[in-house]
Amino acid sequence: MNYHQYFPVDVVNGPGTRATLFVSGCEHQCRGCYNQSTWNPCHGHAFDEQMQDQVLRDLKDTRIKRRGLSLSGGDPLFPGNLTAILALVKRVKTQCPEKDIWLWSGYRLDELSEAQKEVIAYVDVLVDGKFEQALADPSLEFRGSSNQVIHYLGNI
Repeated sequence: MNYHQYFPVDVVNGPGTRATLFVSGCEHQCRGCYNQSTWNPCHGHAFDEQMQDQVLRDLKDTRIKRRGLSLSGGDPLFPGNLTAILALVKRVKTQCPEKDIWLWSGYRLDELSEAQKEVIAYVDVLVDGKFEQALADPSLEFRGSSNQVIHYLGNI
């Protein structure tokens, strides 16, 4: 898996102060997407064990307390990302069980594959649905268009 950007301190993508990872790879290619540079799964940087270690160090940092991890993109549930994302969310929940995980995906909860559901089992909040430009609403919190749904899964 590749990632496009990583913000060790973020206050926009989910509640509270967070660490946020934008992965590469998205097959939805929504019209009006503000993050088109993340669509190609080959773009960005390799998400290796060293980068995974950095995310965990940041989540454990007591100088800047983070509420949790946000995963966006691209699409964390893009088939090519599932192995790396599953390893990351498992590790976060094992080493930082008090942290929440938010994940944004163009796939809807009711259409997830078994492999995608395995990832979601470790996620606390899923924001699902493709961005639809005709339904865009800048007043919405944590989503770009009104068709997208925030699912509080209660895994924390």
